[in-house]
Amino acid sequence: MLLAVDVGNTQTVLGVYRGKELVHHFRVESASSRTSDEYRVLLSQLMREIDLTPSAIDACIMASVVPVLGETFRIAIEKTFSVTTLIVGPGIRTGMPVLYDNPKEVGADRIVNAVAAFERFGGGAIVVDFGTATTFDCISPKGEYLGGVIAPGVRVSAEALAQKAAKLPRAEIRKPQRVVGRNTLESMQSGFVYGYVALVDGLVARLKEELNFPCAVIATGGLARLIHSESTTIEELDDNLTLDGLRILFERNCCDAA
Repeated sequence: MLLAVDVGNTQTVLGVYRGKELVHHFRVESASSRTSDEYRVLLSQLMREIDLTPSAIDACIMASVVPVLGETFRIAIEKTFSVTTLIVGPGIRTGMPVLYDNPKEVGADRIVNAVAAFERFGGGAIVVDFGTATTFDCISPKGEYLGGVIAPGVRVSAEALAQKAAKLPRAEIRKPQRVVGRNTLESMQSGFVYGYVALVDGLVARLKEELNFPCAVIATGGLARLIHSESTTIEELDDNLTLDGLRILFERNCCDAA
């Protein structure tokens, strides 16, 4: 079985694959203060919860946008499962030309998402990933990574607003009953949700106009479901797009997929 790990700034997502089937997945906090021993205990607990022994995992692939935490996870994984971790980074075979000015600047998760989207649609695509940052990644009809857009994430924006505006409270990010808020919390929630829907739909429209080829639009990430429900441009939602991309990359780089 294959363990796929996506280490993000806020959350780390882990998926267990049997062949091409995602049979279990977990979300845990990305806590750089934790040691590899602490994560080793956590990994062992997660395996017990799904009735698997560590020996059931015979391969691992990981993408990380947090270098220190990625190394901590690598050590914990290799001690727990006695496997060598395939790291998404320079030198890995992606099957996707990266047309960024400096390809090394592109986050590993963005390449993984792009690979998964092209595998799924077989043509032009835009991936909108709602993480700590909201990213828009563009793939050409030939399967080239073209670049995209990076915007502050919904939670980052909400946290910044609470910190910088003395009279505004922290507000839960959820869809309000109406766009016109009748109190401060409703007004803030309207800005968080409908403001981001407008940002997403506006940017997707501009990207499509500039790219000038047919694009499928797919969303993933923590708040994707909330924004997708109101968006007019997001066509598909896939919570596990990044995990599937990791599985695809593992298969392209290893002779025998787990």
